[in-house]
Amino acid sequence: MKRIALAAAMALAALPAAAQDAIPLAELSAYLNDIRTAEGAFTQVNSDGSVSTGRIYLHRPGRVRFEYGDGDDDLVVLAGGGQVAIFDARSNLRPEQYPLSQTPLNLILARNVDLGRSGMVVAHEGDDTATRVVAQDPDRPDNGQITLVFTDEPVELRQWIITDSTGQETTVILGGLERDTQIAPRLFSIRSEMTDRGMIDD
Repeated sequence: MKRIALAAAMALAALPAAAQDAIPLAELSAYLNDIRTAEGAFTQVNSDGSVSTGRIYLHRPGRVRFEYGDGDDDLVVLAGGGQVAIFDARSNLRPEQYPLSQTPLNLILARNVDLGRSGMVVAHEGDDTATRVVAQDPDRPDNGQITLVFTDEPVELRQWIITDSTGQETTVILGGLERDTQIAPRLFSIRSEMTDRGMIDD
């Protein structure tokens, strides 16, 4: 019995501590899973302190588009088909691409978000202003972490911070997401974006 009790105590100690005012992980998971489409303005604070603004389009699962600037499409980062592509108008080269699974953003774009999964959440805290959750892919912890910041009543995702494998941080502050909007599927198509930019023939 003592061994069982000790094992149970060690297991509880390994779980992330949740502050009394924090929104429960199950409620946050349900909120994220309920998002299908959304769009809105965002402000991005980069690791070097520079600030960018733009518009985000989200279509769960697996699709997101960041348009930077004033809609001139100089810089677009999009995820679709399991890949992330970075389009820069200053370059005539094909976009830089890498698997979506290599970024912590994949955690909130997954078909089924389960923040209660063992090893996913490494910190969970809250106060009377916000709840913060630090999460990582339990199968790929070297990919970095994502810190999600939520407000309550109603629950709403307000920002996230991506910490990459080198410790560099990128913060995205959401200006308020409009949900259940109609978003053209081609906005998340890497091939369509390449066609529009004259990189390939249609």
